[in-house]
Amino acid sequence: MATPASQSARRITHRPCFFGNPEKTKSSILSVERCYNGGGRGGRNIRCANAVNGAVKINGKAADVCSSAAQSVIVDNDDAFRLGKFVEGRLVYRQRFVIRSYEIGPDRTATMETLMNLLQETALNHVMSSGLAGDGFGATRQMSLRKLIWVVTRINIQVDKYSQWGDVVEIDTWVASSGKNGMRRDWIIRDRRTKKMIARATSNWVMMNRETRNLSKIPEEVREEVLPFYLDRNIIAGDNPNPNPNRRIEKLTDATAESVRSGLEPRWSDMDVNQHVNNVKYIGWILESVPLNVLVEYHLTSITLDYRRECRQSQLLESLTTMSSTRMLSPSLCITDLQSTHLIRQQDDKAEIVRARAEWRCKEHH
Repeated sequence: MATPASQSARRITHRPCFFGNPEKTKSSILSVERCYNGGGRGGRNIRCANAVNGAVKINGKAADVCSSAAQSVIVDNDDAFRLGKFVEGRLVYRQRFVIRSYEIGPDRTATMETLMNLLQETALNHVMSSGLAGDGFGATRQMSLRKLIWVVTRINIQVDKYSQWGDVVEIDTWVASSGKNGMRRDWIIRDRRTKKMIARATSNWVMMNRETRNLSKIPEEVREEVLPFYLDRNIIAGDNPNPNPNRRIEKLTDATAESVRSGLEPRWSDMDVNQHVNNVKYIGWILESVPLNVLVEYHLTSITLDYRRECRQSQLLESLTTMSSTRMLSPSLCITDLQSTHLIRQQDDKAEIVRARAEWRCKEHH
């Protein structure tokens, strides 16, 4: 027979019941606490349900129990699972994530692709929670009316420490203007337990017409939508000890590349709702041409991606890489930090898709 706490639930106004998994405390008290988005502009009407040994309170007040018949057909409210919160006067959006088992690599830590996916998820939820979302992938209502979408032109992420399976990370994100017709989005990733910053990222975005695929200026109506959310704060500034992420990335050629991997084929699952390869997918293709001993012995601590054009499913790709010094690439030698330059290009006409520059640090072996 199930415990009272695992079965007890309370109705929040006329909304569905909210269930949680009980946790046993040191005093043998079974407790459940979950927060629920009860509606309201900007998701501010938040209700918290707390159950202790079957006695349930909503925002601190007792509430009626849902009937057992109703429990069999009621489902959780989806908003509760993607809900972050605004801080600093609604200028910064904050969300927490647990690192899952399928998000770690062979060394038991989160991968660069995992971190990039979490950044993207936080950014999209920021737009959703702000009340600006239209029917596009992170597009505002005024953008959707004009058939406009955001496309990333450059992103730089710097990692001080990779989280492990089961760790909880807290991500802050905010936006600012970038020139006359661009937007900058920054992120901070913190370890929830230590509160220390473990990674940071910055990116630049422009608008594109989703039908013509031509770049567009930012319409004044869109600018008015997003302006109240702008926060002019650079997380990766010029005085950062890492090299300037805005400096030009050199183009690799067949003559300058040390390794080339051909025949990379975008899959249907690599596409996003904007009908092109998702920007995170390029990380995996870049690593295809990196020497295996570098992947084994080094952490990827910084990468800058410079997106040159869209990529569709029908295009075959090539990945080119050159490392800073071949003398450091002995299979059993990990002496110092490395730098690398990368290129993803179309295989048939050699047209550039993504240029990238990366930094690598020796892993600590225990």
